[in-house]
Amino acid sequence: MTAATGNITDNAAVSGEAEVLFERRGGLGVITLNRPRAVNALTEGMVDLLLRQLTAWATDDDVAAVLVQGAGERGLCAGGDIVAIYRDMLHGGNRTAGFWQTEYRVNSLIARYPKPYVALMDGLVLGGGVGISAHGSVRVVTERTRMGMPETTIGFAPDVGGTFLLSRAPGQTGTHAALTGAHLDAGDALFLGLADHYVPSRRLPALVAALGNESPEAAVARYAEQPPASALSRQRDWIDACYASGDAGDIVDRLRAWTGPGRADAAEAADTIEAKSPTSVKVTLASLRRAANLTLDEALAQEYRAGMRFLSGPDFREGIRAQVVDKDRNPQWKPATLAEVQPGQVDSFFTPLDGGELDLHPAADLGGQGADHA
Repeated sequence: MTAATGNITDNAAVSGEAEVLFERRGGLGVITLNRPRAVNALTEGMVDLLLRQLTAWATDDDVAAVLVQGAGERGLCAGGDIVAIYRDMLHGGNRTAGFWQTEYRVNSLIARYPKPYVALMDGLVLGGGVGISAHGSVRVVTERTRMGMPETTIGFAPDVGGTFLLSRAPGQTGTHAALTGAHLDAGDALFLGLADHYVPSRRLPALVAALGNESPEAAVARYAEQPPASALSRQRDWIDACYASGDAGDIVDRLRAWTGPGRADAAEAADTIEAKSPTSVKVTLASLRRAANLTLDEALAQEYRAGMRFLSGPDFREGIRAQVVDKDRNPQWKPATLAEVQPGQVDSFFTPLDGGELDLHPAADLGGQGADHA
């Protein structure tokens, strides 16, 4: 994996091929994820650079605020580089563990950043892309935003603090988003609490220019517009009723039995969930329920434990193979059905790791509480 070298604050001028570009525009520190062909998917080198630069800017008096954006037209970030993770799993998964350690430190740091952290959540914002944006203090979506945590599709579970965020969404809407992996538009992202402001994409260049000269609050207030309505907010009746259970099989049964308004949507959600990895669905549900009573850092530690168990299990590798490597879209899950996944199997994903727990301390030296979107 390539990464910028040398003076990371000036690497935008050093190499146009750098995976992350850093520059200063007045008092604004600008981060540009620079893998447009991969929709800026995060690599090990990228998260290391992000951690180092954000740490440096946090105590730099010349930097008043930070902005993160994605290169190209397709999106901010499509998540972690799962092809790299797949290749690493074939060789034991050790590099992926290190990648997650650093990535989660970045997520934790962003959530308590001592300066305004502005995220332009334009286009695709998936998985790890949510982690580097939705924990920020000024989160901007556009008409092109397509956000989501689609991990159950690839035999994994939401991470990067996604369980913390979705467990705090209104009613059971976060559970619905997590289990189905649905893509969310701007209205839904705002409703779920994953974003703060709606700015049409055509106004983003002017917003970025303004951020170099004035506070994020003033700049966003000038360019923000009335957001579109949320479809999820109109579907609360069946979502809250059907997803209230703590058992994934019962949730599917409730969705299929729903006869009120939204019946077709409920049935479609049941079909979607049953196509996902049964193990992933059950672990995701348990993660959400547990995360509701955890701090962000505790939720990250829990997600790390689960992630390490997914690395050694069959479904994560099979899901990436089916979706991204062979692209046959026909994963063979083991176990194959929700009924076959036993409670003890789910519980095992949350037991402490022997000598390998997540260590967030390297990112915990800055003090300050940052933004709180609980």
